Amino acid sequence: MIRVAARLFVFLALSVAAFQAALVIGAPWGHLTWGGQYPGALPTGMRVVAGLSFLLMLGAVWAMASRAGIFGPEAQARARVAAWAVVAYSGVSVLANAATPSAAERALWLPVATVMFACSLAVVLQVARDHPGQR
Repeated sequence: MIRVAARLFVFLALSVAAFQAALVIGAPWGHLTWGGQYPGALPTGMRVVAGLSFLLMLGAVWAMASRAGIFGPEAQARARVAAWAVVAYSGVSVLANAATPSAAERALWLPVATVMFACSLAVVLQVARDHPGQR
């Protein structure tokens, strides 16, 4: 079950990363991010932020896949703190997407953020149960 949760998280995080990459190169989806305050393509400064979000999502993919044991036991142990950071970030993402004034953003990203939070929490809690020394 842990690998199913990790794989679902990875799929969703890579989807978010692809969305961020599209924003970086000028996709006109600004209404679906940052509270909808940038209709159309994002301004340059926000494209840089989207690029950082892209990298953050790739890091989250590594952390969850590693913590689930997909990359082996050594990576699983190394990813402990990073995986908990992903859980925290995912939780904040749920709150932010629930509070956004943009109905379109909320409709798209709140379900994604909620599933990512649930999957990341499931991974870290299951590993903590299975490997008590790696909490």
